[in-house]
Amino acid sequence: MPIKIPATLPAFDVLSREGVSVMDEDAAARQDIRPLRIALLNLMPKKIQTENQFARLIGATPLQIDLNLIRMSDHKTRNTAAEHMESFYRPFSEVKDEKFDGLIITGAPIEHLEFEDVDYWNELTEVMNWTQTNVHSTMGVCWGGMAMINHFHGVKKHMLDDKAFGCFRHKNLDPTSPYLQGFSDDCVIPTSRWTEMHQSEIDASDGLKTLLGSDEVGPCVVQDPKHRGVYIFSHFEYDSGTLKQEYDRDVEAGTPINVPTNYYPNDDPAQVPTNRWRSHAHLFYGNWLNSIYQTTPFEMDEIGA
Repeated sequence: MPIKIPATLPAFDVLSREGVSVMDEDAAARQDIRPLRIALLNLMPKKIQTENQFARLIGATPLQIDLNLIRMSDHKTRNTAAEHMESFYRPFSEVKDEKFDGLIITGAPIEHLEFEDVDYWNELTEVMNWTQTNVHSTMGVCWGGMAMINHFHGVKKHMLDDKAFGCFRHKNLDPTSPYLQGFSDDCVIPTSRWTEMHQSEIDASDGLKTLLGSDEVGPCVVQDPKHRGVYIFSHFEYDSGTLKQEYDRDVEAGTPINVPTNYYPNDDPAQVPTNRWRSHAHLFYGNWLNSIYQTTPFEMDEIGA
C-alpha cells in the first residue's frame, strides 16, 4: 500500500521518482480501508529534506499511511519558505483534539541547550503528555527521543567532549523484540550529536529496555512500554549524503569537525560515501509500523483509552 500525501508536497515527486508507492487524497478516498494516521512533528531546520527522509521509510511498507505534518504553534522556522509551512503543516494547537496511530518527533539542532531553555519546551511537554491520550505509539528521534526519555523518566542528556559523528556499529541486544524483527546481530547507524545518554541511568529507570547499543556511542534504541514510546538517539532516516552535507557545512564555516567515522571509503572525504544502513532503516520503521497495525484500535476514538 502507498503513503498518502498531497500531490503538491515536494516529497510526492521525489518518492515517485524513487519508485516508492504514493497516492494523493482523491485516490486514497476510493479505497475502502482505514489507513494508519501517522503524524510527523518536524523540529528540524531543513523541513523538506526531513519530510522526504521519513516519508521514504514509512511509505515503503504494505500498509496505507496517511501522513500528517505538524509544527510547533508559535515557533517560526527560518530555513523553510513560509508558503510551504502554510500549505502543508498544521500547528499542534489545531490537531490536539485529533487522534493518531503513530507520531514521530524529530531531532533538533539545539542539544547544547538545557531542555527548559528551548523556546517551545512548554508546548513540547504538552505534546508529550498528549501522546498518552491521543497517540497509540510515539517515536522520538535523536533530540526528540532524549526529550521524551527525560520528560517521562528524568534521564539526563550529557554533553560530549567531541561530537559523535559518523557511522557506528550497534549491537542487537534484544533479537526477539518486534522492532528488531529481521535484524542482524549488529548494524551500522549514522550518528550526529554532541550529547549522549548513559546506559546506567537508563537501567536505573523503571520499565525501560535498550534494544540497540554501541560500545562507541552508547545506547541507541530504547523501548518505553508504559508510555508506548520508542526512542532512537541516532539517525536511521539519514540519506546517503546527509553526513557529508553536515561535514562540508562545518568545514566551509571553519567550525572544528572530525571526518565522520566509518563513512567515507578509507575515511577520505574526496570519496563517495557508501550507504550501509538503508536496509536496517527500512526494517526498523517497517517493524514499528507493523507493530502499530497489529495493536492499534480500529476505532480511532479508542486510541489512548
